[in-house]
Amino acid sequence: MTALRITSLAAALLGSAAVLAAPAFAKTPVTNLSAVQTAAAITEAEVAAAQKAWGEALVAISTEHDRNGKAAAKKLAEQVLDTAYGYAWGPVLFKPTLTTAPQTFRTTRAGALAYFVGGDPAFPTDTGFALKGWRSYAIENAAIFINGPTAVSMGNVRLTDAKGNVTVVDKTWGYARDKDGKLRIVLHHSSLPYAAN
Repeated sequence: MTALRITSLAAALLGSAAVLAAPAFAKTPVTNLSAVQTAAAITEAEVAAAQKAWGEALVAISTEHDRNGKAAAKKLAEQVLDTAYGYAWGPVLFKPTLTTAPQTFRTTRAGALAYFVGGDPAFPTDTGFALKGWRSYAIENAAIFINGPTAVSMGNVRLTDAKGNVTVVDKTWGYARDKDGKLRIVLHHSSLPYAAN
């Protein structure tokens, strides 16, 4: 891959794609990334740590729901969205596993929260993916692409629920480093593996 194509990928991930998609899905496109991110290069260890934090957060939301109810799980999910995702910057390119048109893409915080915990009348088909009794996770990366302050990972996430049932999802995450040095999820694509008939 040429340097120009790598640079174009980073621009698409963090700038151009978000700005182009913004009018259809979000009110505040990101136009000045220098105000919200630093140029420090992301490391593979940081990507692994961010993935681990996401998996632990999903299990924590699910466990919180089982122990203390939906309101407590929603409060925790809001904290996760505010610390792990880049919604404060503008649209996040989030395509959850179990969504359908016309609400397939969740580029706003409200849409992501509805997907994770349900209960939002604006998203009537959401039942709360994070409330499905998850107890453990395993992340198996196929590859991680790093380009300075951005990174993209792709692979499988294996989720195990309280009954021992395992769900495997294909997952792609895109990260950017914020001005405080923390990785933020700016792209999250999840789907069930293709099964041939």
